[in-house]
Amino acid sequence: MRITLDDLTDPAVVALLEGHVSQLRSISPPESTHALDLDGLRAPGVRVWVARDGEAVLGCGALTEVRPGHGELKSMRTTPDARRRGVARAVLGEILAEARRSGLARVSLETGSDDFFAPARALYAAHGFTECGRSAAIASTRTAPS
Repeated sequence: MRITLDDLTDPAVVALLEGHVSQLRSISPPESTHALDLDGLRAPGVRVWVARDGEAVLGCGALTEVRPGHGELKSMRTTPDARRRGVARAVLGEILAEARRSGLARVSLETGSDDFFAPARALYAAHGFTECGRSAAIASTRTAPS
């Protein structure tokens, strides 16, 4: 598996991200859908990593700096065929390593609180994120280790 920064021009990556936003909008209330669409992911200051096996896209994740020293994790997604293969763990690890290299002392994220999001919450908890709590979405945060 290779994880690299991406420019969001590969049709397979675009399809993965469009499917991500579409699915989240179909299962979450509008006020609890925090996924960035392609325009949001292409905005200045947003970096997107894509995991591939050869040319096959396996998953992705993004990081944006919301204020000095504080980043936010966005658009974590794994393709159905790549689930349970460590893709999300590897992408998250790469993003958190970059957060440290970039001097971010804190990384936050928002994810859903219903059962669909349980695997994501478990992944984030395993990486040191703690729930900050909200009714329809879970806001998590962790301090990037030095």
